Amino acid sequence: MVKKLSLGNSFGIIHLKLKSKVLKRISQSLLLEHNCYLVILMGITHHRSKRKVSGGRYKSFRRKKEYEKGNEPVMTKLGKRKAVVARTRGGSKKVKLLGSQLANVIDDKGKSKKVKVLNVLETPANRNYKVRNIITKSAIIETELGKARVTSRPGQQGTINAVLIESKSKK
Repeated sequence: MVKKLSLGNSFGIIHLKLKSKVLKRISQSLLLEHNCYLVILMGITHHRSKRKVSGGRYKSFRRKKEYEKGNEPVMTKLGKRKAVVARTRGGSKKVKLLGSQLANVIDDKGKSKKVKVLNVLETPANRNYKVRNIITKSAIIETELGKARVTSRPGQQGTINAVLIESKSKK
């Protein structure tokens, strides 16, 4: 359980394990008293679900393992380039792209150009990502050359690769 404290403009995070209901009630009343809010973050795991398809529960025979843990999705936004290098399982490294303005676009002739991304037009992952300018795989982006479809996974591979769908006509 994580408490996020908001005191003015500063934010603090305190890790607490609250087991009894009395402690939870006391902490909630303290949070309300000091204009703070409580955020409970669940662990992301690739472990088998606790529920069956029918709705019944599986009996737990072991705890979650470290190799089953997952990460929060990386939302690659349109903006200044920012990337984070993360260590993955086996000691490999993964580049997580948090923001970028440029994309490698391949045109009809097979030539690749690095062009500026102007806007996100469509995203099949979530329709709200279009409004927030979040780039995912198969998103349709507007570039200086025209419309292009993203073929890479920017949050996993650290780059935006795209194929030109519709080129802008020169007048």
